[in-house]
Amino acid sequence: METHHFWKGCGTAVVTPFLEDGSVDYDSYARLLDRQVEAGVDFLCILATTSETPTLSFEEKRKLFAIAREHCAGLPLLAGCGSNSIPATLENIRQIPEADAYLVAVPFYNKPTQEGMYLYFKAIAQEAPAPVIMYNVPGRTGVNMLASTTLRIAREVPNIVGIKEASGNLQQCREIIEGAPKGFAVLSGDDDMTFDIISAGGHGVISVASNILPAEVTRMCHLALDGRLEQAAELNARLLPLMKGCFVESNPIPVKAALAELGLCGAGMRLPLTEATSQTKETLKEILKEWK
Repeated sequence: METHHFWKGCGTAVVTPFLEDGSVDYDSYARLLDRQVEAGVDFLCILATTSETPTLSFEEKRKLFAIAREHCAGLPLLAGCGSNSIPATLENIRQIPEADAYLVAVPFYNKPTQEGMYLYFKAIAQEAPAPVIMYNVPGRTGVNMLASTTLRIAREVPNIVGIKEASGNLQQCREIIEGAPKGFAVLSGDDDMTFDIISAGGHGVISVASNILPAEVTRMCHLALDGRLEQAAELNARLLPLMKGCFVESNPIPVKAALAELGLCGAGMRLPLTEATSQTKETLKEILKEWK
């Protein structure tokens, strides 16, 4: 397996800002992208959970990805394309042919067996026109993909080049890191576990917090990847309140509240998600004072 250098360091899962009428705020989105590029992030994840992708139309998804490609020339772009059926996932992939890779979650709601997960990812990878990164997020899918299944896929399915691991289980992440073939990227799906995963030999993070502090989260990742663990740990300790603050309500409710506090976009959500409570807004306001 070749090393896919793209998927290393800090990749921001970019939010989708909305106007007061609920339509996509494409101008603010473009400014957010420019800010990410200027901060030096390593790659971007477009149409992620953080992007409220389940509420977006195909037309909106295509336009958001096209704007990202225009504003982030040269930066690797990962497109979130998961669903809970093979035809739907492949249709999502067909809608975004320009992606450098596709992020595909373990199917949600169905609660597949480990064998079902293996066969699902194998089928997707065989049809995808670019590499696939798997996404294990039991808190949203209702089922955990075991390290043994991840490693089986990593060894047997050539077009699958990494995993975003959000099981919250560091031992499971370590098993994957230790057993994976060379070039298979293990990315943290939990901001507050990024330092530990990189320290264990992982490769980076697909981050929510880097929407807010892209340069700082990227620097922490780079310090850790360079083996400068003491400096990375210090910066990580400063970042932890923000990382945890991004999840005091369902993601991306808090991160949008923080971006609104910074004047970067509105805090509005599409139902069934709702705007942050006043308590959440106050919590994030206090956390952000540390960074002003």
